[in-house]
Amino acid sequence: MATEGAPFDIDLLAASLRADSGDLGAFVEGLARKLEDVLPGRVTVQRNRRGMFGPKIVRKIALDAGPERLELLRSEDDVIETRRARLSGGIVLKTEQLDTEAWMSVLGTALAAEAQRSAQTRQAIERLLTT
Repeated sequence: MATEGAPFDIDLLAASLRADSGDLGAFVEGLARKLEDVLPGRVTVQRNRRGMFGPKIVRKIALDAGPERLELLRSEDDVIETRRARLSGGIVLKTEQLDTEAWMSVLGTALAAEAQRSAQTRQAIERLLTT
């Protein structure tokens, strides 16, 4: 576990985020919940019903992390697309698709950087790692 002022173990953080990756639905839902808990107000999660009366499921997760926006999109066929957009003044300059592993690595790095800036975020990430 990281101590105050010590660098975060990005590998441990990424492993925690991937914990549910065996079940795509659980992975996306769990990731959305964790990010909403860790970075309220900085994460946007869009949920839509599956079918007319089905449960609401996560369709998009977007996190603004400094000069980048990280997005995970889930299609009707449960296909995941992950991408990173470069931002300047809130305007998207460039968008690139990333494979899920690379996206998770970028996400872990962004969360670790945020934890270095904010004690509240650091505590939330520590709770995420212990649950």
